[in-house]
Amino acid sequence: MLPIVKVKPIEKGTPEYEEKRAALLESSFSKVPQDYRLPADVIANPPLDVSDVPRTCGILTPTELEITENHDAVSLAKAIAAKKYTAVAVATAFAKRAIIAHQLVCCLTQWFMDEAIAQAKELDYYLEKNGNTVGPLHGVPISIKEHMYMAGTYSSAGSFGSMAKNDKDSQMVATLRSLGAVFYCKTNQPQAIMHLESTGHYGRTLNPFNINLSAGGSTGGEAALISMKGSVLGVGTDIGGSVRGPSAFCGIYGFKPTSYTLPMRGYLASPFAAELNVLTSTGPMCRSLRDMDLFMRLLLASKPYLIDPRIVPLPWTGLKADINKPLKIGIISNDGFIEPQPPVNRAIAWAKDQLSNPKYADLFEIKSFTPFDAKEAWSKIRRIYYPDGGSVTVDGIRSTGEPIHSLTNWITKLAEPAGMLTAQDVNLARRERDDYRCAFAENWQDQDVDVVIGPAFVGPACAHDTAFYWTYTSLWNFVDYPGVVFPTPIKAKAEEKYAEDYKPLSEECKHVKELWEASNFEGAPIDLQINARKYHDNQLFGALEVLKEALDLL
Repeated sequence: MLPIVKVKPIEKGTPEYEEKRAALLESSFSKVPQDYRLPADVIANPPLDVSDVPRTCGILTPTELEITENHDAVSLAKAIAAKKYTAVAVATAFAKRAIIAHQLVCCLTQWFMDEAIAQAKELDYYLEKNGNTVGPLHGVPISIKEHMYMAGTYSSAGSFGSMAKNDKDSQMVATLRSLGAVFYCKTNQPQAIMHLESTGHYGRTLNPFNINLSAGGSTGGEAALISMKGSVLGVGTDIGGSVRGPSAFCGIYGFKPTSYTLPMRGYLASPFAAELNVLTSTGPMCRSLRDMDLFMRLLLASKPYLIDPRIVPLPWTGLKADINKPLKIGIISNDGFIEPQPPVNRAIAWAKDQLSNPKYADLFEIKSFTPFDAKEAWSKIRRIYYPDGGSVTVDGIRSTGEPIHSLTNWITKLAEPAGMLTAQDVNLARRERDDYRCAFAENWQDQDVDVVIGPAFVGPACAHDTAFYWTYTSLWNFVDYPGVVFPTPIKAKAEEKYAEDYKPLSEECKHVKELWEASNFEGAPIDLQINARKYHDNQLFGALEVLKEALDLL
């Protein structure tokens, strides 16, 4: 079996389950060549920060380091089209770096380098023969989250029993393939795809910058891989923070659009009961603002609504969207429910200071902003995630002898006492949701802002198995507002303390402080989040373009 770094064991299932799981891991990674494997002493005694190991381990050539480290998706596509690099060279470089990253942080579920190179050879032949590319993503490697259908690969709903071999692409994968993208791996996600730690039957994903911390979830494998430069562009999903949370934990860019903006056909074999009242979004995770814009522009230009009529046919202007100036920006210092941990407060202070520079006086109007009743939103969304009382999820996991992981138990236990809701119960929950949405919109209007900037999480990446409070992301799923997380220069420091005058806003707030004091978060990156109103996705990107210089966005 391919050795990987482990810092904390995951729960054990029945002997039969563990035997099947071991066979799965062996079959998934048995083809990894010996010369792509890290030395045993690196696996046994890894540094706390493993993010630089792929660069220094000696497995990648200088050209492969250049390809994987010096480009975002936009510049990589241009370099391939200009024949600076072949598609084969690029696929080889990213496949090699991905498997190195996996040995350090357990970010992959499947790795298919041979198939990627075969696809890349066809693209190189096409370019040489025709003198033009297949499409704007010709030869660009894209990593895909485990549960999304991709022909010839396995997908699952985050449990061993839900695994299935797929014979066709999801709409998203098919569209990206038609644009010239190359696929070389699928990435790890949590059990049941419903919490902010990517632990499941493929293992536990670690944070590259501090392996004692979570890489986030549910798109945690993607975030870890991209931050390790084993991917230039990935696709995630978000129903409570599953794009934004892991992107923030790993210090990359991530975008959750308004729901039904991008295609999601072929994402899951069975419908998810949570979507009766909280809709999932899908979006890009990447290295730059312009990569997010490229992804949105290309996907929406493919007119996905012609195949899936649920999708709203929004035109994309993105970074070129017209924005009224001065841009009215609300700053969220806390949500009135949980005070962020110290490095997040430093990041908020940094953003305020940057935006308050007198040279931007004509561009921005800075205000304080407090979201409407964040505590109530958290209470409501946690209940309506599981209108089945969690029984369908939990019973499905247990059916193969797989253990229930601690965070799976934590997210389902609130709904368990209510059991399976009736249709009228679900209907009444929807009315509560819509009443809250209207009150939230009125409150936003009263505070008179165009966009808001605030925390992406209560802290930096959390310690393993402690991702309890995703209030700063799930709020925006509940109201269905788009959101982008973006890196800041702030990193968590060892021995950082809360302010002396700190007073908890709630019992949950008190618990968050206790979690901070119980762990070492040194080196963890800090992202912030920017949000706009529902269907104002273009305005959100227009605002980011205006903010680009002030916030040092790439």
